[in-house]
Amino acid sequence: MINERVPVVERILGANERLAADNRARLDEAGVFSLNFLASPGAGKTSLVEQTVSRLAGQLRLAVIDGDIATSLDADRAAAAGATAVQINTGGDCHLDAVMLQGALDVLDLSAIDLLIVENVGNLVCPANFALGTHRSVLVASVPEGDDKPYKYPGAYRGVDALVINKVDLLPYVDFDMEYFQRGAAALNPGLATFPLSCRTGEGLDQWLEWVTNMTRHFKTTRGM
Repeated sequence: MINERVPVVERILGANERLAADNRARLDEAGVFSLNFLASPGAGKTSLVEQTVSRLAGQLRLAVIDGDIATSLDADRAAAAGATAVQINTGGDCHLDAVMLQGALDVLDLSAIDLLIVENVGNLVCPANFALGTHRSVLVASVPEGDDKPYKYPGAYRGVDALVINKVDLLPYVDFDMEYFQRGAAALNPGLATFPLSCRTGEGLDQWLEWVTNMTRHFKTTRGM
């Protein structure tokens, strides 16, 4: 029996890539810089969204698209922090895809947005395989997850543009070797922009916010907006 699984998967991913390119072109035309947040459950994606939105709301016009299997809890938190927020419920899918993002873009006024943050479903496997059309991808890791994650989930670490190491305030209480963790990430993704921080205490957030602001402004400047 011929195994049809591989060709089917290739067709699905190929179709998703084409739609992702359409999403990127749409964001480019509107002058909206976009970030895709990836993480395992509990790493602190939503806390980072809240901190980013609340601290940059006076400088940038922000919107957040939240992906979750169910509920609107994360979108509610993003809205409370000051962003225009849209919730995508995947109904069981472990990732967002380009079709889902396309539908969410339809309900946003892109002309009123400088920075769009997409909070993907909490998972270190599936989201890494599905392009959305965003400009950069950010992986949010956390100290309590352990220092072996780059070694166990190489695909997630290879494909991102920035790494946030959240909950560094717990380092005195958790068996986490920062040098070992960063060595693993660097081997997979040399030169990766890395931001150790704590959303709870605020430690390291200034460096992260500076990176986000500079990336957004550079994007808009290069497009004459």
